[in-house]
Amino acid sequence: MHWDRPPSNPWLKLWSLFWSIFALGGLTLGGVAWARRELAAIDNSLPDPSELLTYARGGTITIKAADGSILQQIGDVTHEKLDLADTPTQLIQAFLAAEDHRFYEHDGVDYQAIARAAVTNWRARAWLEGGSTLTQQLARMVFLTQDLTLERKLREARLAQEIERTTSKEEILQKYLNLVYLGSGAYGVTDAAWVYFAKSPQELTLPEMALLAGLPAAPSDYSPEVSPKLAQQRRNTVLRRMAEVGYISETEADKAIAQPIALNLRLPKRLEVRLPYFTSYIQQELPNYVSDEEIENGGLTVETSLDPHLQELAQEVVRQGVARYGWQEGFTEGALVAIDPRNGEIRALVGGTGFEQSQFNRATQALRQPGSTFKGIIYATAIAAGLSPHDVYEDVPYSIAGYQPRNYGGGYAGKVTLQNALAQSINIVAVKLLADIGFEPTLEVAQKMGIESELGEVYPLALGAFEVTLLEMTRAYGTLANQGQHYPSRGIRRILAADGTVLFDAQDDIRPQQAIDPDSAAIMTSMLRQVVDSGTGRPAQLDRPVAGKTGTSDNSRDLWFIGYVPQLTVGVWLGNDNNAPTYGSSGTAARVWRLFMAEALQGMAIAEFPSLPDLAFRTITLKPQPEEPETSPTPEPRQSGDDWQLTWGDRPLAPPSRSASGNSQKQPDRETRDRALEYGTEEYFRRRYGLDPAPSEPVREWEATPSASESDPLLPPRKEIVIPEALEALEGEP
Repeated sequence: MHWDRPPSNPWLKLWSLFWSIFALGGLTLGGVAWARRELAAIDNSLPDPSELLTYARGGTITIKAADGSILQQIGDVTHEKLDLADTPTQLIQAFLAAEDHRFYEHDGVDYQAIARAAVTNWRARAWLEGGSTLTQQLARMVFLTQDLTLERKLREARLAQEIERTTSKEEILQKYLNLVYLGSGAYGVTDAAWVYFAKSPQELTLPEMALLAGLPAAPSDYSPEVSPKLAQQRRNTVLRRMAEVGYISETEADKAIAQPIALNLRLPKRLEVRLPYFTSYIQQELPNYVSDEEIENGGLTVETSLDPHLQELAQEVVRQGVARYGWQEGFTEGALVAIDPRNGEIRALVGGTGFEQSQFNRATQALRQPGSTFKGIIYATAIAAGLSPHDVYEDVPYSIAGYQPRNYGGGYAGKVTLQNALAQSINIVAVKLLADIGFEPTLEVAQKMGIESELGEVYPLALGAFEVTLLEMTRAYGTLANQGQHYPSRGIRRILAADGTVLFDAQDDIRPQQAIDPDSAAIMTSMLRQVVDSGTGRPAQLDRPVAGKTGTSDNSRDLWFIGYVPQLTVGVWLGNDNNAPTYGSSGTAARVWRLFMAEALQGMAIAEFPSLPDLAFRTITLKPQPEEPETSPTPEPRQSGDDWQLTWGDRPLAPPSRSASGNSQKQPDRETRDRALEYGTEEYFRRRYGLDPAPSEPVREWEATPSASESDPLLPPRKEIVIPEALEALEGEP
């Protein structure tokens, strides 16, 4: 059977061809339009390529000392950067040969490299090459993720082209060499040269350069620490590639390949924190000045006020002090803070004898009873309220609101001036002053002088019963050194973002507060000078005028000395972390203080303290608000077996509150309340510190006996006090 083929129709063929071409053209135009639309969408979503030059990894922080030296770098940060001009040519060539030998010829995307990589991967049926240029890798490091998606690859390519359009080849290359991750915590070629070979980039040999250049492809797999054989193979591949593109000769390549890998491993520089007690304190303070988002963005530079010389000296002095005196006197820890009282800047801060053993900062975190150092605040309030250092108080058995203080070591001095009472650290007079001035003015002055910890309205306050930090007490005395003007203590001068924008500047944001008037501060300085000249602070004497105060808490658990010259205020604390009693005295703290200051003040000019004002004619800025004391039914002093009660206060018949008024019948619930919960009561302190109701004879810090001339001091002439208008108005109120 034969079928005849129909005759061909040339018009039909032409018509079919037309529609085929039309459909293909339509598809092509549609595809082009879709591609243009998608590329436009990608372009519109790209980050600003100019941010490349100021890029910093998230969370990275650099903390600098006052002299500009780096104290600590936090996060995945490049510790040491390298200028392209200082980079060896062969090192650059090694990276170009390994990653992008046509770097100077493309516009961010190397189509030849992509085609070559595609053929190689197809033949190997595996992903062996990526074809990404250095610029694409840099764009991925800074702006993108490592996701293997088509969209990410397109964004990477478009961003690389934008970077090439706005940034020079040299800037791109330098940024890449400083940011590329090379394994073992090393970011950038300088860090890697140190980590693997303990060398600078300029000291590397050709095989070592080739080894580093082979790492970006797979930093972990090609790490010479992890896989020496793979690392050597990769190194040799790079050397062969350098010869192929003409950077080195075949002979040089063969000679380099013949050499074994010789590592000299090191930790990244500055991984071990320098001066950690201070830098850890700075990290804690940072959120007070910048937002969490700014910290997370990274690249912050924190300029601090720390003097590295003083800090290292302080660390050594604290270690020496604990080692020299601690074994004899039963303490194991110490802390020291040095502040410039003229601006509140922390110049040195040591929180313990060894950060490696304990990261607890005893200068800023430890709440300890300041003992008699708190009398500086009591007396400052009294002087600001119009009392004179020549005013006479009677040091005799005394009881108020059920509280019956006693002097350290027992005994009473009789009539004594305030000046000598402070010099000899007489407890009775301090409590009487608090009663005469009142709680409210005292607490207000304490707060203005920098005490932020909770204080209570009970009379043991006068003897330093409430816990504070060493930093708080030191800045309080800094207020006296700065003529009554208080600057908040701070270790941060400026904080800069990665692009250099100033986020915080202490000179603009920190304002001082006049805590007490300058005349009162000058009087207090004069009185505190006598503490060092002839009182309990004599171990702190230097070859220049010094003002300061000792302090010892119950059973010598805390040994304090805080002293100052006009340029520097320094506080020292000694004790035990478990609050165990010591056998020492605050004189030991004064000796440690002197060890530090004798060295710290070398080369510093002797500055004079302000002159003592005319005591008879001065402006009084504070109005006392004396308490209404309850009369104790047992005014006689307790027996020696009740020392702890005498020190911290007699057990009150009613709660030591002004509102109690002794009307216990109207408040029966107080009779059954757990007194250990009432902060500031004698019961609280007894339970809080496990005070023994019958302790052994307390260690005698200093004999609280006034000089012969103080046995019967004369009352000074009556003062003429000028009351400010504001206080007069207050007095006129009903």
